[in-house]
Amino acid sequence: MASETDAPLIVLGIETSCDETAAALVRRDADGRGEILSNVVRTQIDLHAAYGGVVPEIAARAHIDLLDAAIRQAIADANLDFGAVDGVAAAAGPGLIGGLIVGVTTAKSMALGLTKPFMAVNHLEAHALSAGLTDGLGFPFLLLLVSGGHTQLLIVKDVGAFERLGTTLDDALGEAFDKAAKMLGLGYPGGPEVEAHAKHGSANIKLPRPMKGRPEPHFSLAGLKTALRHAAKAREPLSDQDVADLCASFQEAVADVVSDRTARAMEIYTERLGPGAQRALVVAGGVAANQRLKAALEQVARENGFRLVVPPPELCTDNAAIIAWAGAERLARRLTDDLSAPARARWPLDPDAPPALGAGVKA
Repeated sequence: MASETDAPLIVLGIETSCDETAAALVRRDADGRGEILSNVVRTQIDLHAAYGGVVPEIAARAHIDLLDAAIRQAIADANLDFGAVDGVAAAAGPGLIGGLIVGVTTAKSMALGLTKPFMAVNHLEAHALSAGLTDGLGFPFLLLLVSGGHTQLLIVKDVGAFERLGTTLDDALGEAFDKAAKMLGLGYPGGPEVEAHAKHGSANIKLPRPMKGRPEPHFSLAGLKTALRHAAKAREPLSDQDVADLCASFQEAVADVVSDRTARAMEIYTERLGPGAQRALVVAGGVAANQRLKAALEQVARENGFRLVVPPPELCTDNAAIIAWAGAERLARRLTDDLSAPARARWPLDPDAPPALGAGVKA
């Protein structure tokens, strides 16, 4: 690992990996502490809601329209000028390739014009490192990553150093929530809709707990989604209470599975790093905002002697502050990229992880 700089750094971050156009400035002090100076997010939800999901071409065009203004707003909100920026970071993957190209090209152009370093940031690593920004958490720690199309359990050893313990074999958590909402006639995005309806329901519908008890901490949610569909069809026409009960039952099954898989990962983490290693569980990504899931993970952490760290909701969804912070962490270690660094639709955190039997490209 490259040595760290002893100078404070201000990094501009750009996020365009999916349907949020975002820009932010973050300061990293010489002692490793961080501060968000500005964090601008322009949502595209209204553009995609009618389609029940993100349309890549629409997202890319919207990034072109929105990004320049978001960057100018981030600079203004931080009460700085471009000359104060020490480096420019952009989410370079994984994500929708059209949107990524918009952000990466913009960041490279700015870095070239300002004669400042460029950092191509893995969007998933940005989520992983966000606990260092919000809580000052050092390495190592266990990460439950529930961002977009990814659901993984990893040991985070350092910047750029990950060991994957488990992954999803099919649907990610976020996808499962979106598909559950769609089949029940709820709105998009599905996660908040399912959670809101579950509050008025009872988890009285029997649904499976896929992979529970398996020795490897992988996930599989496609069967749970199918079981929910069958349960819904058996109750048609659905009343409001039926929908609430189905949401509550689905959410409870997800919480049960995630608790079991995370507990198993905690055992492996302790076995591999030893009993003296820091016991911290970081939950990062959009699904981390689900309160039932958070409560279940609080219990698992408590039972296994782990500290639970969940960044605030605005840093769990797509945003540029975590991109800027990951860029600052890399810049502090002199891990910069040249202007030929590509945008990548797929970019695993642990490229050396053994294949998970049955898993596809998300593994």
